[in-house]
Amino acid sequence: MSEHFGSRDPSIRVVLQPKDTNSQGTIFGGIILSYIDLAGAVECGRITKQKVVTVAVKEVQFKAPVYMGEVVSFYTTTTRVGNTSISVHVDVEVFRGHETIPVTEADLTFVCVDAKGEPTKVLRT
Repeated sequence: MSEHFGSRDPSIRVVLQPKDTNSQGTIFGGIILSYIDLAGAVECGRITKQKVVTVAVKEVQFKAPVYMGEVVSFYTTTTRVGNTSISVHVDVEVFRGHETIPVTEADLTFVCVDAKGEPTKVLRT
């Protein structure tokens, strides 16, 4: 496990609540997925102020459970800026005890859209 907690800034950091738990006492995968999407959109906001929509999420495999009350960090990296799209990699981690635990990771693709919802050229800010 890596020991870099606190040495980099996450796009978002959340504390998950009882409403986010499943019958097994761990956080629903769908809750994590929604925050992955939000973190990716935040990363796109560093590139452009345009409206973006999610068009793809590559395979997501959960490596470790997340428990209620844990602080979950979502780290993002822009991997590609195309003509109308932005690709973002998201790493999800929790700090448990004295260890950083990788929870999952995903690659997402966002497309910039105009007022009519049509793809439009990425305008960097």
